[in-house]
Amino acid sequence: MKGLLVDYGGVLTTNVFDSFRAFCTAEGLEPDAVRRLFREDPEAMRLVRGLETGTVSEAAFGERFGALLQIGDHDGLVKRMFAGVGPDEEMLAALRTARAAGVRTGLISNSMGDTAYDRSAFGELFDGVVISGEVGLHKPQPEIFRLGCERAGLEPPDCVFVDDLRENCEGAEAIGMTAVLHRGADTTVPALERFLGMPLR
Repeated sequence: MKGLLVDYGGVLTTNVFDSFRAFCTAEGLEPDAVRRLFREDPEAMRLVRGLETGTVSEAAFGERFGALLQIGDHDGLVKRMFAGVGPDEEMLAALRTARAAGVRTGLISNSMGDTAYDRSAFGELFDGVVISGEVGLHKPQPEIFRLGCERAGLEPPDCVFVDDLRENCEGAEAIGMTAVLHRGADTTVPALERFLGMPLR
């Protein structure tokens, strides 16, 4: 494999849904209220898709999703939902090690507004970046995976892709990429070492 492409939230960061649960608890909601709306409520799913593809602004999402949650304060809602998300240092170290060894690296992320990202290290970490809201595509559409490969200077069969959602891994595999379903650095890093043929720790 010549390339390593990764998701952002939940792969290079700590678990996003843990942050959502902490947010819900702080707001006096049932801990899985956000996750349940994302999975079951048609309006919430439309809002998420709009935020991912850039057709719904972060402010508009906050106002409308806050209403679905029945909370009064909608200001900075996305930032508050992601407040508990931090870097996964083990995954970041593996990515840096791979890139330093000559592996081309890229990011393919379904955006949840701009506040979810720490862009300060993007230049150090990635040869190519695709954020869904900036390109009008979203995972698991095949076009976003092709664009991610193109921006990293790679062909799909030469890439391994890491995501924490099965449907996104399946989307990557559909265009010829190898995919790793991320459940934690303790299993993902050894899998990447096998695919890339190098130590990453």
